[in-house]
Amino acid sequence: MGGNSPCASCKLLRRRCTKDCIFAPYFPPDDPHKFAIVHKVFGASNVSKMLQELPVHQRADAVSSLVYEANARVRDPVYGCVGAISFLQNQVSQLQMQLAVAEAEILCIQMQQEPMMPTPQIDPDDKSFLLQNNLPHQYLNFTSSSNNVIHDSLKRESIFGHDMVS
Repeated sequence: MGGNSPCASCKLLRRRCTKDCIFAPYFPPDDPHKFAIVHKVFGASNVSKMLQELPVHQRADAVSSLVYEANARVRDPVYGCVGAISFLQNQVSQLQMQLAVAEAEILCIQMQQEPMMPTPQIDPDDKSFLLQNNLPHQYLNFTSSSNNVIHDSLKRESIFGHDMVS
């Protein structure tokens, strides 16, 4: 960085900050904790190598990810970010289950509050029910003999254009 104050990494490492310092754009002098935690978890040499291998337009995102992972590793040295992700996925699953239970309870309450429609008792000889409910005419000519119904349906033309049963 050159100028007045060295970047946070050069300050921590106690070295002179040059104008082409790879850390300077991403670790400003006013936020020393950011580099300190990344250095503690990954090491300055590794971070420098990672940043040098990346195109310039991707380095800021990489530093952001390194800082996030370093903070997660300090909180949970074994699992790091994976522990946080697993915790959040588990929380989402629990909330989805609670939502499903709540929706089922709402449905039960709604069904209890709706008046039950009485099931109509149909007299086979009474065709007035069928007329009142606008059922097609063919149901009104239903006879109790199942043989006639089967025979009549088989006598109709098939989809191939000829009689199925004569």
